[in-house]
Amino acid sequence: METLMHYLWANRLQLRPGMTTVDNQPIEIIDPGRLNTDSGPDFFNAKIRIGPETWAGNIEIHVRASDWHRHGHHNDRAYDTVILHVVGLSDTRITAPDGRVIPQLELPCDAATVERLSALRSAAPTESLPCADTIAAMEPMYLSDWLSALAFERIYEKVDRVEAIRSRLNGDWEEAAYIILARALGFNTNSDPFERLARATPLRILRKHADDPLTLEAILMGQSGLLPADAPKDSYPAALRREYEFMARKFSLTPAPLQWKMSRMRPANFPHRRIALLARILNRTTSLMSRILTVRSYDDAASLFNQSMTGFWSRAYTFSTLPETAPASQIHSALSRSSVMSLIINVVVPLKVAWAAGHDSDRFADEAIEMLQTVSPEDNRLTRLFADTGIRHDSAFISQALIQLRRRYCEASDCLRCRIGHRSLKAVTRR
Repeated sequence: METLMHYLWANRLQLRPGMTTVDNQPIEIIDPGRLNTDSGPDFFNAKIRIGPETWAGNIEIHVRASDWHRHGHHNDRAYDTVILHVVGLSDTRITAPDGRVIPQLELPCDAATVERLSALRSAAPTESLPCADTIAAMEPMYLSDWLSALAFERIYEKVDRVEAIRSRLNGDWEEAAYIILARALGFNTNSDPFERLARATPLRILRKHADDPLTLEAILMGQSGLLPADAPKDSYPAALRREYEFMARKFSLTPAPLQWKMSRMRPANFPHRRIALLARILNRTTSLMSRILTVRSYDDAASLFNQSMTGFWSRAYTFSTLPETAPASQIHSALSRSSVMSLIINVVVPLKVAWAAGHDSDRFADEAIEMLQTVSPEDNRLTRLFADTGIRHDSAFISQALIQLRRRYCEASDCLRCRIGHRSLKAVTRR
């Protein structure tokens, strides 16, 4: 309830002309102040007028006035600067630590507002949108502005992850790009084991053999723990096993303890093929980060990431499915269009934006954003949920915004920080 009171105060949603303090003094809120998320009074630098006098200072908010004493504020000198105590229920008078009586404003939350927020928060994480009526009634410009903010919020969350990885690697862009790409090739289901595989297999070792596709694949497959120990002597898996055992002795490599998920997964998405693809990308790219910086379109991304699966992997999904017994149709292409799109969103865009920030250049960030705004949107249950409200999502930029809205606001029941939730509550409060 106190969080709701903070929200209503900050947004002036229950402030009315003609309000008075509990002592019947006329009060006008000139500036509600700035919310304090640290210790001390709830709002800093507020400005109010009580009677003929204007006050500048801090605001404290409680559900009950007696909470002031229960929280020990009467003995805390940090509250000497409080000029107004805003309460839902005035059940006692309060004084500052210096003995001064603090003016008090009783401002109980409107029952309709509380009911609406409760309804939004309880239903928001479900497979429905309790604010669908609000979305449908919003002005296009207001909604577009919020979606743009959400898209950038999601982009910079990914950029923060890039920076976190780079900081652990002493600023190494190449190693960071390699780890981020590996994680993205896990496509959610196996993203964690792919990242651990990359961390357990340093790029510097792979680069020593970047011109040898068999060695690259042998090292990655061996580190993944997926190489069979009993493959026929003259088979491709046995050749990989022999090469890995040699390289493991040379570089003191130990297979990473990984838990790969393959149940209820389409064969084309098995980790074996994704690891083989990673080896092919590294074999065909001398500098992964430099190559990523050149990507400006879907076709650029496809030429980098969607390598043809030749040799053993042109007809195999795993080591237990041998080429001579596997179907040959439609498995030469490593990735689907949606998978390439996922790599644009999760690899190319955050790396280019992070690079731009680190090199004080807007060029690569502008290219990344333009790419998101021009390539096709994602089509999944989350984007379709919002599409049913009439939101037009015609680019990956908007579909990323909708995913951010759903994940960070709806599923977290964080309606008070959502502009759509704000509109919904504002409509109820002002009735």
